[in-house]
Amino acid sequence: MPLVIVILGICLLLFLILVLKFNSFLSFVIVSLAVGLAEGMTIDKAVVSIENGIGSTMGFLVLVLGFGAMLGKLVSESGAAQRITSKLVQAFGIKRIQLALMLTGFIVGISLFYDVGFFIMIPLVFTVAASTGLPLLYVGLPMLASLSVTHGYLPPHPAPTAMVAMFHADLGKTLFYGIIVAIPAIIISGPILSKVLSKIEAKPLQEFLNLKVLTDEEMPGFWVSFFSSLLPVLLITISTIAGFLLPEDNGLRKVLGYIGNPVIAMLVAVLFSIYTLGLARGRKMTDIMNSLAHSVTTITMIMLLIAGAGALKQVLVDSGVSKYIGELLSQSTLSPLFLGWLIATILRFCVGSATVAGITTAGIVLPLVTGGVVNPELMVLAIGSGSLMFGHVNDGGFWLFKEYFNLSIKNTLKTWSVMETSIGVMGLIGVMVLSLFIK
Repeated sequence: MPLVIVILGICLLLFLILVLKFNSFLSFVIVSLAVGLAEGMTIDKAVVSIENGIGSTMGFLVLVLGFGAMLGKLVSESGAAQRITSKLVQAFGIKRIQLALMLTGFIVGISLFYDVGFFIMIPLVFTVAASTGLPLLYVGLPMLASLSVTHGYLPPHPAPTAMVAMFHADLGKTLFYGIIVAIPAIIISGPILSKVLSKIEAKPLQEFLNLKVLTDEEMPGFWVSFFSSLLPVLLITISTIAGFLLPEDNGLRKVLGYIGNPVIAMLVAVLFSIYTLGLARGRKMTDIMNSLAHSVTTITMIMLLIAGAGALKQVLVDSGVSKYIGELLSQSTLSPLFLGWLIATILRFCVGSATVAGITTAGIVLPLVTGGVVNPELMVLAIGSGSLMFGHVNDGGFWLFKEYFNLSIKNTLKTWSVMETSIGVMGLIGVMVLSLFIK
């Protein structure tokens, strides 16, 4: 019966979001109450559970996502993302243009949310395609594959970061393992796949060719742009490597551990970028602060969506459903990592949002992680991979891609949906291979 209630609850969530077009946060709260009451909780206990779920989920995320939005705004407005792209394209040349755009998408994608990265990069993709005469999809898909992978797999993006918090996973290890899994996924779903899909004709709509591109004088230097964009990743990675190589009581390891704390790393990166991408470029502090304030308002609904998913997770835990599901799933002969990927895939197909699919799945499989059945970092990556599977007409990224590349729905399914599915499958394969060496 508890499992039936969860399934009905998820169906109600899908009905509210897809059919009635309810706000996702409202839908999560309504479903959380409904599931709690159906499981025998009183209204008071259900409300307390929802409050605790929101509080425990957002305590860590508010800081990381807030700083991430600020860093993304600085990288975007300063022209740092454009500088990285233009420099890499120039360095790699026409023959390796896909590799240049793939690396740029990965670098930019780590510090920028998907939509922001898309809007920043797309004018440059159009310019490169027009100037080289190469097929638009041949040029564009490697960059989009990189953006999509960083969005689904890697912190500080919303869903992976939320799952790290839920599972009490190590963020540095998640990032390290995620990069290992990401490399083959991007190569196969980007440069290799694009050689086949580039036969499909795509032409950008004329109005999208007029997006603003900064002049060379308006952009910061390459190394300043590079280090400002990747500073949090570098700090967290150095801290993680030090944890592997240095003894526990080593003073340097402790210092690097403090600096590599995700919150501290993001704060240091924002402060560094305020100077390098702001003050050093002649911007006034008041202008920078106003811009940063605006950047946080743009992710308010993302935070509420994650908070709502956290509420549902806590209701599942407090009502005993998570324990019941955990015991049920633990008896399955299927790999826990595959189960996490499969549930996320189903929710992604139904809901469209990778963030909703990822965090909702995390709440369902939480007992497997807390019970020590599976490695938490690998479970983050397995669910992240599943949350990217087969994006179709209920996925916002599907329509962005369709309109900007001027494709029919049929051809968008042949390109975007196939690329997303390839990323999801390659992610699962990468995680399963890693699981052979990491326990």
